[in-house]
This record gives sequence, C-alpha cells and structure tokens, in this order.
Amino acid sequence: MTSVFFSGFGVTVGLIMAIGAQNAHVLRQGLRREHVLLTVAVSALCDAGLILLGMAGIGPWLSSSATAMAVAKIGGGVFLLWYGARAARSAWVGHAQGMDTAGSQALSRRQALAAAAGFSLLNPHAYLDTVVLIGAVGATQLEAARPAFTAGAIAASFCWFVLLGYGARLMAPLFKKPVAWRVLDSIVALTLWSIAASLLLR
Repeated sequence: MTSVFFSGFGVTVGLIMAIGAQNAHVLRQGLRREHVLLTVAVSALCDAGLILLGMAGIGPWLSSSATAMAVAKIGGGVFLLWYGARAARSAWVGHAQGMDTAGSQALSRRQALAAAAGFSLLNPHAYLDTVVLIGAVGATQLEAARPAFTAGAIAASFCWFVLLGYGARLMAPLFKKPVAWRVLDSIVALTLWSIAASLLLR
C-alpha cells in the first residue's frame, strides 16, 4: 500500500506543479503574506474534494457532458479575465514601497475566501487535472488499493500548497523592490489571460 500511496502522491505533484491560475494566486498571496493559511487551506480542501469526485467516477461524465464543459469554460474564462485585469492594474499602477504595500488593496477575509475558492473551482483546468486525470489513473488501481492512492493524491495537494504559500516568504528579500512586484503582477496577468483565452476561444 505504501507504493500505491506514493504513486498517488507522485501523479498529483506532477499535475499540479505547473504554474497555472491557482498556483499563481497562492504564490502571490504567500508573497503578500495576506490570508496565507486561509488561501492554502481552501485551495487544498477544494483540490481534495475534486480528487474524491474523480475517484468516485465523476470524471468520465464531466468530460463527456458538453453542457457541463461549456458552463465551466465560460464561467472560468470570465473569472480569470477579471482577476487578470486586477493583476494587470497592479502591474501598471505599481507601488513605491515594495513588500510593505505589495500591490493592490488588500483582500478582506471574505474576498480571500472567495478568490481561493474561485481559482480552485471555476477553472476547468483544475477539473481536468484532479477529477478527470487523477480519477482516470486511480481507476486503474485495484479496488482495495484505491483508498491509499486517494490518500497519497490528497497529501500531495496539501504539501504542495503549504510549500507554495509559506515557501514564498523565502523570496521576500527580492520582493522588497517595487519592480519585482510589477514583474510578478505582469506574469500573473498574462498567465490568467492566456488560460482564459484557451478556454473561451477553443
């Protein structure tokens, strides 16, 4: 069972390490030191829920439903365009004191909760990675081994978001420079817009 656990762990890490919309948001919140625990916890819990759905066999239905995929693409695309615009505005306006006033106005606790949930649940790429792909790999495991695979996948998600959210502080000295924040915000905006375009134009 140990090997199955690490199989689930490895598959999940391989899928979620790419810098996508969710990772960019968690990284930015970690650098800002703003609602980090809340952002990490919501992101990891949402991923865990999606992994459980995938292991329950929801993936094939989701990927085969044209209506469900259309709703996910449009809703996710609009959400990513809007958040990309926020990041672009921060990059354009800039700020004079680096880490101390890092970017746009701080999110309230409720806004931080909504943002973390949005990046986790309104992005079809998250469903593809967790529900469809992890669910598909998990389905190849023997039935008795699936709980261990699922536990490994969920553990990987929690470890990754904790590392991303709190490890971002190691880069704090770099982000004392205002230009570093403008570069990061520009990268975040372009990342979100490119993902939105891939959803809405496909």
